Amino acid sequence: MRNILKRQGKRIWMYKRGFLTLLAFFTIGAAIGQESGSSQFTLKALRLPGAQGLMMLDYFAYDPTTRKLWVPAANTGSVDVIDTKTDQILRVKGFTTGEIEIKGKMRTVGPSSIAIGEKAVYVGSRADSQICTVDSRSLKNRGCVAFAPRSAGLAAAPDGLIYIAATKELWATSGAPPIGVPAADRSIQILSTTGSQLKPAGKIPLTGSAEGYAVDNLHGRFYTNLEETGQTIAVDVRKREILSTWKSCDDPSGVAVDSKRGFVFVACVDHVIVLDTGHDGRVAGSVSTGAGVDNIDYCEEDGLLYAAAAEAAQLTIARVDDAGTPSVGAIVKTTKGARSVVAGSNRTAYLIDPLGGNILTVQPK
Repeated sequence: MRNILKRQGKRIWMYKRGFLTLLAFFTIGAAIGQESGSSQFTLKALRLPGAQGLMMLDYFAYDPTTRKLWVPAANTGSVDVIDTKTDQILRVKGFTTGEIEIKGKMRTVGPSSIAIGEKAVYVGSRADSQICTVDSRSLKNRGCVAFAPRSAGLAAAPDGLIYIAATKELWATSGAPPIGVPAADRSIQILSTTGSQLKPAGKIPLTGSAEGYAVDNLHGRFYTNLEETGQTIAVDVRKREILSTWKSCDDPSGVAVDSKRGFVFVACVDHVIVLDTGHDGRVAGSVSTGAGVDNIDYCEEDGLLYAAAAEAAQLTIARVDDAGTPSVGAIVKTTKGARSVVAGSNRTAYLIDPLGGNILTVQPK
């Protein structure tokens, strides 16, 4: 992400975790050109309520249990919950918004990150540094807890959130390393979800600011990147210990994991590399994505890797073989600024379009 903002300072930084597109693959490993790849899909824009100009969109997530898409729309102080079966949009309102300076400009921030838990969805906010618990079915806000003092600013505010099913914990990172705001507390902060409210349950010190995340629930492993050192680490979620540290790439961002085969995917600005955890994190393969790739996604069921490139305005879809070698299956034209991938159900994909204030739904014809 930092790479994009250096070149396009007027573009906003909150484009994360979004666009997954689905496809009908032809033969394994067969490359399809952009035009033929795009022709296999339909694209539908769903405008978010209150969208006017640039929407501050960041980490959003899909809940496979309810088949709802949770989109934190910072500018509006709400989380938009989209029923993917009907496109109906419900709203969880009442989140705090605030103005902060980002690269010399005042920007409106608010709810910015989502983690899907068990019958609950967790919402992090950069405006007041709180994390709230929302009932995933009634959409009622059960209450919020302070993650950090509001006065501590962006460096201490929650960035990424992820629910760890094995321990029933919420893990959180802080800061905004892609825009040059390192975490004030270089650690993974842990909150227990078992009580009526979230409660601090410890932290795991890191040697750098965490950027991107993925969890392997099968083996109890958490993966994240260290922004300053260009490394990717593996953490034992039960022992809370760093098990491995691997050199990945400069400016690493998104992370995804293949739990069954032991591959970790790391986004590296204009390509994605595959780390083989069974062979000390060696690079097993790489695939070019075009400039501006950030957060990525992987579907274990289909063995498919998804990477959306904001500058190249395209989505690369690759099949990963048993050796960890990715081969391009399709390149689908998207739109400038679209950078994050989230998988839905029934071969459907969702893309955040911050510049247009839309959610794009992509389906194979």
